[in-house]
Amino acid sequence: MRRRDLLSGIALLGSGAALSKAREVEKPAAPPEVDDWESVRRQFPLDRRFIHMSQFFLASHPQPVRAAIEAHRRGLDENPFLYVEDNIERFETATRQAASAHLGCKPDDLAMTDSTTMGLGTFYNGLQLDEGKEILSTTHDHPATFRSLDLRAARTGAVVRRVPLYQRAPEATAEQMAEALAREIRPRTRVVAVTWVHSSTGVRTPIARFAQAVAKANQGRAENDRAVLCVDGVHGFGVEDETMASLGCDMFAAGCHKWLFGPRGTGILFATAAGWSASTPSIPSFDRMWRSGAQLPSAAEMTPGGFHSFEHRWALAEAFRFHGGIGKARIAKRIHELNEQCKRGLASMKHVELLTPLSREVSAGLVCFNVAGLKDTEVVARLKEKKILASTTPRVYRVDCARFAPSLLTSPSDVDACLRAVRELA
Repeated sequence: MRRRDLLSGIALLGSGAALSKAREVEKPAAPPEVDDWESVRRQFPLDRRFIHMSQFFLASHPQPVRAAIEAHRRGLDENPFLYVEDNIERFETATRQAASAHLGCKPDDLAMTDSTTMGLGTFYNGLQLDEGKEILSTTHDHPATFRSLDLRAARTGAVVRRVPLYQRAPEATAEQMAEALAREIRPRTRVVAVTWVHSSTGVRTPIARFAQAVAKANQGRAENDRAVLCVDGVHGFGVEDETMASLGCDMFAAGCHKWLFGPRGTGILFATAAGWSASTPSIPSFDRMWRSGAQLPSAAEMTPGGFHSFEHRWALAEAFRFHGGIGKARIAKRIHELNEQCKRGLASMKHVELLTPLSREVSAGLVCFNVAGLKDTEVVARLKEKKILASTTPRVYRVDCARFAPSLLTSPSDVDACLRAVRELA
């Protein structure tokens, strides 16, 4: 992989004398050699006094993204009206094209959001459900899914039913989870809402198998009775080498400011034709500001309107290019290797309970664990004293554990240092 492959597209449209002309912004002084992971890490201005094992929480911006944000910010500050008026169509188009290339879908399959929660709320709030129809979800989902579904059910008379996919996370298997979900799909089920990677346990669910189970349940059903598969995909997005076609879901929501290292406050909402037909807009779209044509695509109608942080949304294209320049397959391989190093090291310690499965098939980038005799908050505090930034699961999950999240910004030596620190907690 060559430097120019990673940096393709970094020449950004910025403000010039007329504020609507293109100009090339300064490129990173030290472009990353993607065969050298340390070179990739140098693109991020992280505090090197710490080992950052919680980068899934909120991203640090790599240099190309920071440069893009700054270019757009200058243009907006110098002349907000002309910069938007003269450039919005090409910037919005470029963002969707970069996102669709990464996801393996069409640009008009995508609505743009500010976060996973906005995507889930936008889609679930518009679900078309008759009284007595069912939303099938799981006990492992994020509160954003729980609350969005409960609010919609209360307004429509639909029923939300939550089921477990596994009893003990370390023993979860793809086959067992798929069978557990398939057993629970009933004739009145219209929506199946799941999460790709559970942030409470690190378990990665088999979305493609779930899609097969939903498709089987839909056989023989009338069009209006078909169920759609909806996915909170944020902790697999930017980790796994998958496309929307390979996953096979009807809806997929994710923030771009976690594993993708995109601009903070950006997200995507994908749906198939069947997915979009299951929901209607609840927030007016502003896409008519820049799109031509009498009728907006469904995804455009589902893009919440209002003025957003344009400099961040338009810089999102650079995050996809940065990620793509390294390569989705190489990133997935790297994160899984670090993940396995971390899990196997923790599993070898008698005073540690590893909650995340060892199997690569049912795990991704999150590693959840407990240390005997210590609360999860105490584990995180003790690690912080050693300049290691871990995290705890949110209390709403009612699963207390500490979490490591090896990412592109983690080295094998960082993982070794974390394992030594945990070993010293015995």
